[in-house]
Amino acid sequence: QVQLVESGGGLVQAGGSLRLSCAPSTVRNYAMGWFRQALNKEREFVAAISWSGDTTLYADSVKGRFTISRANAKNTVYLQMNDLKSEDTAVYYCAADPSLVVAARGPGEYEYWGQGTQVAVSS
Repeated sequence: QVQLVESGGGLVQAGGSLRLSCAPSTVRNYAMGWFRQALNKEREFVAAISWSGDTTLYADSVKGRFTISRANAKNTVYLQMNDLKSEDTAVYYCAADPSLVVAARGPGEYEYWGQGTQVAVSS
């Protein structure tokens, strides 16, 4: 069983920045993704990165503002969020799958999920 430990959420004003981190409990490089779920809305894709870090995908709503990256030496994936907007308010989840090497948008592609970290953006 792989556990994903997320950190970095919080409250920030619109236009501000936050960086989320996600570290799997096992030392292995997985393709990983970030998803978010706002109150009364379905979970949606935010960003994903391949196991090598060579390929990244972004939702149109965050492209140009968010950056996903990984530090394989630290076994950690990051989501740098800049120019945050009120509509970015949500619980953010990281996800991983040991059989996945490419970046993927679908939540069904991922077997393991973190517990979620709250991001709140005040306008």
